[in-house]
Amino acid sequence: MLKKIAFLLLLIAPMSVFAQKFGQFKSMDIIPVMPEYTKAQTDIETLRKQYEDEIKRTSDEFNKKFAEYQQEQSKLPQNIQERRQKELQEMQEKGMQYQQEAQQQLQQAYAEMMEPIYKKLEDAVKSVGTAGGYTMVFDLNRTDIPYIDANAVKDVTNDIKTKLGISLTAVPASPAGAAR
Repeated sequence: MLKKIAFLLLLIAPMSVFAQKFGQFKSMDIIPVMPEYTKAQTDIETLRKQYEDEIKRTSDEFNKKFAEYQQEQSKLPQNIQERRQKELQEMQEKGMQYQQEAQQQLQQAYAEMMEPIYKKLEDAVKSVGTAGGYTMVFDLNRTDIPYIDANAVKDVTNDIKTKLGISLTAVPASPAGAAR
């Protein structure tokens, strides 16, 4: 009797694996057409432009002072030359530090703006997965999935777009920076 139960379990176990449903989607077909993404891209571009303008302003100021120094250098006493060289060096260092800080701030702002977008996508994927009875739903744009047999899974990209209220005919914007 025990052998029959074990044999029956061996027969049933593989059948439960085949009964599982798998879905797939392409986040790069969804994220760029989300209204939140378009707004985030606009906001990031505005912030980037502000940083670039400030960097240009400080660079122009440095270049002006450096040109003045070069013209006056031969006429200046040694102690004033040294003081001006020190001022120029400090200006240059502050400019470089500001560029690094601006880059970090821009990256942080991008991450903060994208976080709710990724969360909304994740919630939609979970909702579509639950509603469709999928065991797993894979993002084909992620590189950590070794292989997916496209014939054995259903593409749920359009289902997720519908869940997010995105038109199925929407064309993705430039996907620069959209990969998670």
